[in-house]
Amino acid sequence: MKIPYIADEWNILFKPEKHGNYVNDHTIVKGPDGNWHLFGITSFGGHSYEERYFIHGKGEHLDLPFSEEGKSIDRGTLAWAPCVIGKDENYYMFYGPSPTSLAVSFDMYEWYGYKVTLNNEPPMAAHRDHFVLKVDENEYLMYVVGVHNKKGAVSCFSSRDLLTWDFKGFALTSGDDAPLKPGWGAMESPFVLKKDGLYYLFITYTDSSEKTYNDTLVFCSADPLDFGEYNGGCGGTMPITRLSAHAPEIIQENGKYYITTCGWLEKPVPHKGCVCIAALDWK
Repeated sequence: MKIPYIADEWNILFKPEKHGNYVNDHTIVKGPDGNWHLFGITSFGGHSYEERYFIHGKGEHLDLPFSEEGKSIDRGTLAWAPCVIGKDENYYMFYGPSPTSLAVSFDMYEWYGYKVTLNNEPPMAAHRDHFVLKVDENEYLMYVVGVHNKKGAVSCFSSRDLLTWDFKGFALTSGDDAPLKPGWGAMESPFVLKKDGLYYLFITYTDSSEKTYNDTLVFCSADPLDFGEYNGGCGGTMPITRLSAHAPEIIQENGKYYITTCGWLEKPVPHKGCVCIAALDWK
């Protein structure tokens, strides 16, 4: 097992100006043009009920600021926490809040809505913050923030085609002694990375207070379907570390790892209104 840590200062990766003044939960993926593409929550008011489209940024490398390309998924309804993954020659964008929405594109600019099916999903198990991981050539896992037994949890679904998903169980749950218990669940923005045969789950654990806003816990497991039950140290699973970041993405470029952070304007973020990036190392 390796322990990730933030290895340098936060630098500005993307700052929107035309279509919003901040970025919250986001996704970054290489597009068909060879550039990095970023899609994230934005608005001008900074209220969750105003977040009704995604901001689109683009950059050639991760060490230079991205350009603002415009809006995506501007459909008049809430649009939260996108995740984009490529398959064949198309790109699939999953987003919330519940019910799960899907849009498909071949160029990262034109997105077409498509039906997605979640089988055997328990009530409230998948209401926002989707993340999709390719585990082999024909299998994908989707992690979604939800509520289980009135406390925060991360659901897990599997699929072979990215269109039909089967509920596999709760990959991470909160126990009775969990320190945070807001009604919507304190777990946000799951990101799962496979490294050296192990799976690392990065999850922001917050009640939206300034004290916890940048608290990201990292769990490690040999089984991507089971990271245990979190009780804040009173028994159960324990994070291998905690990172000061909100809704981070972990990205690799030229053999190096990077981590991002983001958030609302009134929260304690490194650079107001920006997605920031820093090197991520392992020890």
